[in-house]
Amino acid sequence: MLFLAPWTGSAADRFDRRNLLLVTQPTAAALSGMLALVTALDLATAPLVIVFGLGQGIVSAFSTPAQQALFVSLVRREDVTAAVALNSMTFNIARAVGPAIAAAVIGAFGIATAFALNGVSYLVFVGALLLVHPRRQERPESSRLRDSFALLRREPRLAVALGIVMTVGFASDPINTLAPAFANEFGRPDTFSGYIIGVFGAGAVTAAFALAGREPSRPRVVVTLLLLSGGVAAFSLTPWLGLGLVFLFVAGFGYLASNTAATSFLQLGVAETQRGRIMALWSIAFLGLRPVASLIDGAIASAFGVRTAGVVLTIPAFVAALLLARLPLRLRRSP
Repeated sequence: MLFLAPWTGSAADRFDRRNLLLVTQPTAAALSGMLALVTALDLATAPLVIVFGLGQGIVSAFSTPAQQALFVSLVRREDVTAAVALNSMTFNIARAVGPAIAAAVIGAFGIATAFALNGVSYLVFVGALLLVHPRRQERPESSRLRDSFALLRREPRLAVALGIVMTVGFASDPINTLAPAFANEFGRPDTFSGYIIGVFGAGAVTAAFALAGREPSRPRVVVTLLLLSGGVAAFSLTPWLGLGLVFLFVAGFGYLASNTAATSFLQLGVAETQRGRIMALWSIAFLGLRPVASLIDGAIASAFGVRTAGVVLTIPAFVAALLLARLPLRLRRSP
């Protein structure tokens, strides 16, 4: 996704996004199905699993920009902010609940069944695509990648919004990557990590309902970035688990509120013909750079401890909040 998304975003503008997803999702289902089969036959090896993972990554690189650009065409313009919040909410629910369901399925039925169910989930998405009817897509005269970077130079607010998305991803990464280590730090078993991620997700879901439909604004983003960075840092430093979970809930609220505001601005700040390429850059900032963040906080945790890693990864979001408070930019959607 990190390397291909800039070009696959052009595909999301050039081709029909719904049709593109109707190709990529069955492909992803087939990959999961084949992985389930080789696992059931006891033929799975580490190199083979890596190859399947690479295949899924390529499919995701094509599908993510198209998916993120498509759902805007399903709602009225005034409902886009609410749609972005609900989209982010379902993503966070899946991220919190998905691993727990996978663990239960693996424990009861085995790894092959988990891969098979994952394949079925893609087919559910295909069924949803067949039911929806997005507005007619406007096609660009040119879908070159360099046009997107030229747009960022002309509209620095878009670059600021992408920067916010990136810092939000970095600040929240320790909660997901290092959750078992945090559980151990509080004297709990690894399995308690599900509760840690769940409390963070509960804060995110609360933000989705509390802020749905509200205009993104610079003061609100400054506050929510501070809630995210301060909440994760306080959770990392406190020795009391009960208080730490309160801080974690606050951090989850700030996480989704900041990301929703920046993503809404990106969705509404560009023309329909440019949305696929902009959302490809969003997918790099939010998803493609996550492995980098995970490597960084994992290395810091190994060298200096998990609590230090949690604090250090919040620094970019804290700095972004301070800079955003001083920049003469209005983070407000275009009319």
